[in-house]
Amino acid sequence: MTDPMGLRESKKARLRETIAATAIRMFLDAGFDQVSITDIARAAEVSRRTLFAYFPTKEDLVLQRFADHEDEAARTVLARRADQTPLEALRAAMLDSLRRRDPNSGLNDDPEIVAFVQLITQTESLAERLRRYTSRSIASLAEALRDNGFDSITARLVAAQLVVVQRELAFMNHECIVNGQSAAARYPAAVRATDRAFDLLRDGLGSI
Repeated sequence: MTDPMGLRESKKARLRETIAATAIRMFLDAGFDQVSITDIARAAEVSRRTLFAYFPTKEDLVLQRFADHEDEAARTVLARRADQTPLEALRAAMLDSLRRRDPNSGLNDDPEIVAFVQLITQTESLAERLRRYTSRSIASLAEALRDNGFDSITARLVAAQLVVVQRELAFMNHECIVNGQSAAARYPAAVRATDRAFDLLRDGLGSI
């Protein structure tokens, strides 16, 4: 028997993605500030009320794609092997994201993804909202470290360093892509930069 709740949730997920994809396409074409909620609702063939039910703010239409990654570092730490330190697990995850050309690594030269990141970094309200995601990433990673026996101060400071380093590495990669370098050409330097960053963290953080 078909699960009506499952179908309902699947339909809601598809509608949510349709609305977000429509909005992002319009933002990339015309600019974030030039597109209104009414314009998006009309193009997505939904009411403003329905749109706001899925996305409380205009910024959420863009940044909802980051929400799934907000606690990624924390999940990596909690799921690591017993013989891995949190630092080693996060290094391995970062290197894997580079290999996969994960957009969150900054090492992706798909024109639409490059334009999407540029939209965020060049729109003040989006860039500010993204900083809130960074703060929540730090908080979730700090909680994961506390669950692994670290005291509160150590957990918070270590989490801040790790999240900021990951963000800066991604930004460095994205800058190279924007300046005309291909992801394939940037990859060896991105790996070296990642290893260098985590070596510095390792030497500074000891056995954490």
